[in-house]
Amino acid sequence: MKPQLQAISTLALVLFCSSISYADLPPSTPARIEAGKALYQKNCLACHGEKGDGSGPAGKMMKPKPRDFRHATFVNGDKPENIFKTIADGVPGTAMAPFKALSEEERASITYYVLFLKNGK
Repeated sequence: MKPQLQAISTLALVLFCSSISYADLPPSTPARIEAGKALYQKNCLACHGEKGDGSGPAGKMMKPKPRDFRHATFVNGDKPENIFKTIADGVPGTAMAPFKALSEEERASITYYVLFLKNGK
């Protein structure tokens, strides 16, 4: 294998192996939920609303409406790995864009805050 091709293959493997898999999220902690709240307010509140009910100011103009985390069924399921996947990949056909610009740790924190809102705690 050519040295350049080998270097690219090695880098791709390292990047692939260092990513959080959807099933291997870090555990939920009070600190992670609190960090998720701050990130949610910055990135999600405009569409999903303060309480996660889908009534954010930008969300009022969207069709389909943003998800109401408290009552609606989640598109990809309500397990942490499913919510993390939705945040990372977005939802085609809706205004829910992928949030890959956020780090995996940040997406995990938002995941746990969304579950916090869903469970009303």
